[in-house]
Amino acid sequence: MAGTVDEADIVLNFAAESHVDRSIHDAENTMTTNVMGVFTLCEAAKKYGVEKFIQISTDEVYGDIEEGFSKETDPVSPNSPYSAGKAGGELLAKSYYRTYGLPVMVTRGSNTYGPYQQPEKLVPLFVSNAMESKPLPVYGDGMQIRDWLHVLDHCSGIETVMLKGTPGEIYNIGGNNQRPNIEIIKIILEVTGKDESLIKHVEDRPGHDRRYALDSAKLLAMGWPRTHDFETGMRDTIRWYMTNESWWRPIKEGKDNKEFAEKWYANRH
Repeated sequence: MAGTVDEADIVLNFAAESHVDRSIHDAENTMTTNVMGVFTLCEAAKKYGVEKFIQISTDEVYGDIEEGFSKETDPVSPNSPYSAGKAGGELLAKSYYRTYGLPVMVTRGSNTYGPYQQPEKLVPLFVSNAMESKPLPVYGDGMQIRDWLHVLDHCSGIETVMLKGTPGEIYNIGGNNQRPNIEIIKIILEVTGKDESLIKHVEDRPGHDRRYALDSAKLLAMGWPRTHDFETGMRDTIRWYMTNESWWRPIKEGKDNKEFAEKWYANRH
């Protein structure tokens, strides 16, 4: 991309309210960003005639899948304000392809992990809590299954779409690492050297999807180089948060994060 809006040739829209818990707490703010924000960008992209518009979406738009893998041709069935907003945003972007000829492509990534993730997300939150010997609040039985994808593999998937993708198409970017949340939490405790007594099962969140799994055959056939091994990547990520407290602590202890965490978890037992 070039330096000013009217010189941009490619738009990649990563912007979103991305935390499901926050979307449940404040759905209006989520819709403003995840739907109207896409509208604003599509209008600008149409005005300036960009060559490509890539809308970054999520596997959560598919909703629960009891078995098998979600394919790009499957219908969307979002179950939270966050995933509904993301589905709305990508459908809006695709409408600009059909109606105005805006060269839109959509990526649906799975549960991404890695360094520099907001401390309210599962891995950094639980690593930081473990380091402080604070309880790790596990929703329900902790057996919700997510497809874990390293951030650099996610980025390379998006780059593959940017370079080789076809306007009007959707591309799944999955890690092929379907793991229950409780397994991730036990790895965190193992690496941080903490005891499983820190695990605290709390009331499940409303509308919590049970399982996600993506079929990424379409992107793999385009030469996507997914390279990060889950066992190594997850442990390296945990150690990154352990050795970079100076990065996450000011964010975690910021007024907004502290107030939200206190409100959200206050009555969960």
